[in-house]
Amino acid sequence: MKANVAEQPRVRTICPMCRGSDLVVHFTYSEPPPLETRFPLAEGESYRRELHRCGQCGHYVESFAPDQSRLYAGEYVSSLYQDRDGIRRAFDRINALPPEKSDNVGRVRFVDTYCRNRWGRQARAPRLLDVGAGLGVFPFRMKQAGWDCVALDMDERLALHHREVVGIKSIVSDVREVEGIGQFDLVTLNKVLEHVVDPVGMLASIARLLVSDGLVYVELPDGEAAEIEGKEREEYLLGHVHVFSFASYALLIAKAGFELVVCERLREPSTKFTLRGFARARGTP
Repeated sequence: MKANVAEQPRVRTICPMCRGSDLVVHFTYSEPPPLETRFPLAEGESYRRELHRCGQCGHYVESFAPDQSRLYAGEYVSSLYQDRDGIRRAFDRINALPPEKSDNVGRVRFVDTYCRNRWGRQARAPRLLDVGAGLGVFPFRMKQAGWDCVALDMDERLALHHREVVGIKSIVSDVREVEGIGQFDLVTLNKVLEHVVDPVGMLASIARLLVSDGLVYVELPDGEAAEIEGKEREEYLLGHVHVFSFASYALLIAKAGFELVVCERLREPSTKFTLRGFARARGTP
């Protein structure tokens, strides 16, 4: 079910990726889709949401009047997991999935294999910074694969979980502001940048945290591929300020000052449509 873009009204908005002015109202929502977590709205706020799509690069931008910043000041974690026991149950449930049904097992295999093939044998464990680490399922398995992992998140409850359950160092901070943590062979952002108003700025801030031949791994929802199944797909849910096309993924990387090394699209075992790839700081070998 693909929206008829030609019949949608134009909006006076500039695409944040290609700077084109060919954005249209592509999807509209008057209530949360079935898969969406119900986040509390303030008194007097109503649920009316739009996704605008760029006719040039295919990028999607969310328009939603209520302030979403409070979601990432605690309500997001509370709505999803309730408490620390809920965080642990979700972590255990995901880690118990059989390999063929686990997005994370495939992610770890892809990331670990690519990096080790690229760098060859190293005298030390490669350092990984996982930005927006959430439940920590990714650094947990990367640690098992021999990586020296550090998690970074905005929620102290998640950071405590990383330290006590995942068994890694965890920092509560915004990656754009964090200092004194050294440099890393790999910085990963797994389904993070779609939640950020300025994904280019956040990605650009990563460069200072990379060693000279370091890589950044970026994973994002593929809205372009998800269109085949309609507007209620999870790629388009509330909080996805940006949803990407193959072209806008590449533009994001370039605008942030990186060079795209590899990019691919896939459908994960969870059925998510995903874009993923590696980039290096421009000018590095």
